[in-house]
Amino acid sequence: MAAAATMAAAARELVLRAGASDMEEEEGPLEGGPGLQEPLQLGELDITSDEFILDEVDVHIQANLEDELVKEALKTGVDLRHYSKQVELELQQIEQKSIRDYIQESENIASLHNQITACDAVLERMEQMLGAFQSDLSSISSEIRTLQEQSGAMNIRLRNRQAVRGKLGELVDGLVVPSALVTAILEAPVTEPRFLEQLQELDAKAAAVREQEARGTAACADVRGVLDRLRIKAVTKIREFILQKIYSFRKPMTNYQIPQTALLKYRLFFYQFLLGNERATAKEIRDEYVETLSKMYLSYYRSYLGRLMKVQVRPRRKRHCDVTVFLDSDSPRFFSKPSLRSRNTIFTLGTRGSVISPTELEAPILVPHTAQRGEQRYPFEALFRSQHYALLDNSCREYLFICEFFVVSGSAAHDLFHAVMGRTLSMTLKHLESYLTDCYDAIAVFLCIHIVLRFRNIAAKRDVPALDRYWEQVLTLLWPRFELILEMNVQSVRSTDPQRLGGLDTRPHYITRRYAEFSSALVSINQTIPNERTMQLLGQLQVEVENFVLRVAAEFSSRKEQLVFLINNYDMMLGVLMERAADDSKEVESFQQLLNARTQEFIEELLSPPFGGLVAFVKEAEALIERGQAERLRGEEARVTQLIRGFGSSWKSSVESLSQDVMRSFTNFKNGTSIIQQGALTQLIQLYHRFHRVLSQPQLRALPARAELINIHHLMVELKKHKPNF
Repeated sequence: MAAAATMAAAARELVLRAGASDMEEEEGPLEGGPGLQEPLQLGELDITSDEFILDEVDVHIQANLEDELVKEALKTGVDLRHYSKQVELELQQIEQKSIRDYIQESENIASLHNQITACDAVLERMEQMLGAFQSDLSSISSEIRTLQEQSGAMNIRLRNRQAVRGKLGELVDGLVVPSALVTAILEAPVTEPRFLEQLQELDAKAAAVREQEARGTAACADVRGVLDRLRIKAVTKIREFILQKIYSFRKPMTNYQIPQTALLKYRLFFYQFLLGNERATAKEIRDEYVETLSKMYLSYYRSYLGRLMKVQVRPRRKRHCDVTVFLDSDSPRFFSKPSLRSRNTIFTLGTRGSVISPTELEAPILVPHTAQRGEQRYPFEALFRSQHYALLDNSCREYLFICEFFVVSGSAAHDLFHAVMGRTLSMTLKHLESYLTDCYDAIAVFLCIHIVLRFRNIAAKRDVPALDRYWEQVLTLLWPRFELILEMNVQSVRSTDPQRLGGLDTRPHYITRRYAEFSSALVSINQTIPNERTMQLLGQLQVEVENFVLRVAAEFSSRKEQLVFLINNYDMMLGVLMERAADDSKEVESFQQLLNARTQEFIEELLSPPFGGLVAFVKEAEALIERGQAERLRGEEARVTQLIRGFGSSWKSSVESLSQDVMRSFTNFKNGTSIIQQGALTQLIQLYHRFHRVLSQPQLRALPARAELINIHHLMVELKKHKPNF
């Protein structure tokens, strides 16, 4: 039915303009149709309606032309007018059928109408009820808004009251003085924990009252009197306690560290309380502490230093410490044999160097009366170490105590420390300065320098910078004295006249031995903490000693004796230096070069008397061969024959004589063995081998005496038999 209606509408639109008038004549008015009570309502398809809009017709026609049924009708060539009438007839039939259906259902429609009317009434009542509810909700919302505003205002008032209550509570708590505080301050001893706790409470209340007074709080006047009386009582008790501990330092034989520890235990309560509440009393206590400890340290160190010096090894005078002079007693006798004790305590390091070892450096200090009972004596550096280790230990303890107890740091701590220890440090410096004016023991002074350098590092590790200035002052005294002693020894060696030394022999001279021991001692000490100035002074002393050895050697008439003297002295100095100095040190390298050069020269001098002719011929022949003049060797047949026979008959006795001569000449048997075996005999074998090569030249090859030559291997075997066993 819907498709038919659509086709009818489309057909009508197609023929609207063309056949509208004819259709009206043939069909007549619609209301004249059989069985129709009212005209058919065609709506938008009614072209007779006043509402028909011609502008939209083209649009509808175009849309209907797209319909499949219309397209099919147009394709089949159906007459549109006839088809339109047929469609109209069908529509009228459908409309009449629909009307009959509506009439049959009229009762149901009426019932439905009544139900709709009842529903409208119910909905109307519901609308009235909802309107009433909306009105009630509006009034409730305004009431909730009012209650919320009232609640916010009450909350603000509550917070304000709580804030006021908290502030007022703090104020009241800070001003109220409880009975427990009063009882503890008045009755409890200062060392009880109860007193310490209430002292903190009193300090807090006093600070709170001062703060409130600055704000103009009138209630502070009610408790000011009570707090002042309690503060005065607490200050009095603390002052008496601290002064009692300070006065206990003045008792003889008192271990002052125990009272210091007791004071340090309460540093956070007592002295800080005095600083905050009674600065005059705090200053009085500090001044009393400085005065008492300053006198105590000065007395202790003056007494300890005086007793230490009584157990010192008898100090050496200037002439005892001169490398060019030996004295056994105080009498001014030169060139005498030295005592072993004097040598070992002045110019050899021995066990003295252990004083700067880590174990000895921080060993317990010396006890003078114990050493006196045992008749023990110590060199100056051992006394210096004991004295300054005690000074270092006590100074570090004192500095840390001052910083913690008196609550100071930086420059203030330095000033307070020097107020306590200044007199003691000055006394120590004056004593050291007085001692050094007559001290010529360079090893002792150099060891003292290294002790100070190590103690300075220890103080830095302990974070105690207060002694830095003192260490610099001590080094200012020690370094110039050490340099002066070395320069005096340099000048002494430089000005020594060998002719005034009495009888000389080729053995190592006592001056070179003393220098070797002295130099090796200083070099071994300096290797721990190198100092360039020390190496320069030792270099100057070495140059002067080398010159001195050459001057003494010049006193011998023969070159052989000169070389023996030089070798003995160089070998002795090299051996002593290598015991303590590094193998690559400048001193060792220098003397090794000098020893090698003089040894080579001595070997040539040693071989010259028995084998001089052979040496001269070999050198001349090798020179001729090198210049291409080997023909001149033909005139040397008689000379060569004499050399061959002379060597064959005397070489054994000559080698024996050489060995005995070396045994008598050199004090170091090991050096003598090296000179004979690795020097003289080796060169002799090389010389005879070169002689063989010269005789193998064509000019001398036919010489009959060549049959008398000794075989090289046989010579080597025989020479090994002459190796001396020292």
